[in-house]
Amino acid sequence: MPKLRFNNIDNVSTDKTLKQFRQWREERRRKIKDYSFTIPFHTANLEFLHGNREETTVTWIGHSTFFIQYLGLNIVTDPVWAERMALNRRLTRPGIPIQDVPPLDVILVSHSHYDHMHINSLRKLYSAKTLLIVPCGLKSKMIRKGFHNCVELNWWEHVTVGGVRISFVPAQHWTRRTLTDTNTSHWGGYVLESEKHLPGHGGIPYNEGAGMDDTMGVQEPVPPTLYFVGDTGYFRGFKDIGERFDIDVTLMPIGAYEPEWFMTSQHVTPEEALQGFLETGSELMVPMHYGTFKLADDTPKEALDRLEAERKRLGIAKERIRVLGHGEMLRIENRKD
Repeated sequence: MPKLRFNNIDNVSTDKTLKQFRQWREERRRKIKDYSFTIPFHTANLEFLHGNREETTVTWIGHSTFFIQYLGLNIVTDPVWAERMALNRRLTRPGIPIQDVPPLDVILVSHSHYDHMHINSLRKLYSAKTLLIVPCGLKSKMIRKGFHNCVELNWWEHVTVGGVRISFVPAQHWTRRTLTDTNTSHWGGYVLESEKHLPGHGGIPYNEGAGMDDTMGVQEPVPPTLYFVGDTGYFRGFKDIGERFDIDVTLMPIGAYEPEWFMTSQHVTPEEALQGFLETGSELMVPMHYGTFKLADDTPKEALDRLEAERKRLGIAKERIRVLGHGEMLRIENRKD
């Protein structure tokens, strides 16, 4: 029986020929790149992170790996603490040593590529109390590997954990771990929302006064909505996601885009990242997917320089783009509506 294969919106193809791959490798040999700039390292505030169960925080581990604290849950995205990716050594050490990560409630995997789902990292982070959430097509594989507390989601589906609604949303990408499993599991991003402040929960939609405490007569704090994009090329899905969710903070990839003729359908450029950010309607963008592994021909400084130049060109306020160092924690306030 043929395996189910997943596709992008509008069936956008990310396939590349062997000839194109060889052309990229030939171009790479002629390039001279400066990797002297590295992402700054911040010593994580482990005492706070281990004790915090109230504030919303985002700490960048590196690449697409974040440690997120949201409504009392400890969450990790795309867990990769590997020291190397294929032949490429990690450019900087992880923001939090894996043995110091607070006990996890949820692990989110955007897709099965090795730089987003590192099995050895998963084994060290996972416990019987941890829920592993993966794209459709991956659950059976993860259960075979011993991750029994696992659910899989298709695009636009959600699961609620401890009052947090976690929705799986589209991205434009692809997957493969072996020669025979290309696109046999899906890919996407995740949106985190407070379940109690959504329409239909408590009887009052947020935009009509949700969060009002009738007994006190004061506005109850409303947690921010977070959007972890995963790995993606630029696509119309950014606008669709922005229309479905009231997003406050977007964790957006900006790297692994060069050469653009090869990467364009699967990785956004810094300019496309900002365009997608604006289309989501989000208030704050945190860049990711750069500066940890040498996956393409762009350097960390090139990605950041292009991001800053485009921010200025578009007139986006500087405080709306928060560039984190590895290990740096961002505290995110509740909404002030």
